[in-house]
Amino acid sequence: MKVKTGALLASMMFLEYFIWGAWYVTMGTYMSEHLHATGIEIGAAYSALAIATMISPFFVGLVADKFFAAQKIMGVLHLIGAVLLFLATKIDNSTGFYWVILCYALVYMPTIALSNSIAFSQMVDPGKQFPWIRVFGTLGWIVAGLIIGQMNIEKTSTTFYLAASISGILGLLSFGLPNTAPKASTGDVSSAFGTEAFVLFKERPYLVFFIAAILVCIPLSFYYGFANPFLNEIHLENAASKMTLGQVSEAAFILAIPFLFNRIGVKKMLLMGMTAWILRYLFFANGNTGSNAWMLYTGIILHGICYDFFFVTGYMYTEKKAGDKIKNAAQGLFTFATYGVGMFIGTWFSGFTVDKYKMGDLHNWHKIWYVPAYIALGVLIYFLLFFKEKKTSISNPS
Repeated sequence: MKVKTGALLASMMFLEYFIWGAWYVTMGTYMSEHLHATGIEIGAAYSALAIATMISPFFVGLVADKFFAAQKIMGVLHLIGAVLLFLATKIDNSTGFYWVILCYALVYMPTIALSNSIAFSQMVDPGKQFPWIRVFGTLGWIVAGLIIGQMNIEKTSTTFYLAASISGILGLLSFGLPNTAPKASTGDVSSAFGTEAFVLFKERPYLVFFIAAILVCIPLSFYYGFANPFLNEIHLENAASKMTLGQVSEAAFILAIPFLFNRIGVKKMLLMGMTAWILRYLFFANGNTGSNAWMLYTGIILHGICYDFFFVTGYMYTEKKAGDKIKNAAQGLFTFATYGVGMFIGTWFSGFTVDKYKMGDLHNWHKIWYVPAYIALGVLIYFLLFFKEKKTSISNPS
């Protein structure tokens, strides 16, 4: 890969995830502050991305890949996205805001797959080259959080203006990215949604894991939707900046996955991930900005283990079980089930839970955080009892 090509791809990834990190983390806080949204309304807004995740495989697999160069359709989608993010700041009610965010999610989520496709098309050895390009996405998310926290704008509409500006920049940059021509092969609905991978369910261990993956998205939704509102409500200074410790942790722990996976096996890795979810929410439930502030920081830093040791490990386990013939379908199905179905259930359930424990303008966060902790514990017990799999090793994390 040429240096110029690598720089373009790295810039693409940086901006792609900067946009997401700029508005997504603090959206719940913004809605609560400016739209006086309920927990259910905040959960509904976050569910928009789950809906888009379920629909985007159809768009990418059956429309974008077949008829358009990937970089051109990505450019158009980001330019449209910039307009929608700007429009979101002009809405003064939760219902209208939801529909704008849903429309935005429908144009943004396909760009994740498109950006990956553009990157892979330029690589001779994706297994070695892709992680070095993708890590710039994590850096983009971190930088967005640091800027928002340091500028003290996480409760304002400026976060959406920032995301809209970067979306416009990436939209224009996309037209200068390496050409990724439409695929000559045709697809159908079943291949777009990964239904070819249903054959994996014949293996009991994978079916048990697949169900656990959907269920663990419920506690995940609590973190994505309500961690920032929680930290702001208890007056943790520069909460958005401090939450980037989770992405730093994610980047660090992902390096340990191949080493640990080959030595302790998939079951122990997944159990470690689920245990981390339990600990995170116990720390959040009992933490404060005083003597127990260390619990808040620990809960944030645990994001690396929570996410990498379950979801990244899960993607790797899925690829190992699927093999070359259906690995793309299997990964698509796993994404559809977790970030689509699982997150849709989780975002709505978390919203109902937060409203249940509302006390005037504040919330009983102690009781709220115990709910996802108990759910994670239930998933852990289910997984521990029913998942029976011999140790599985991998060669690399691609």
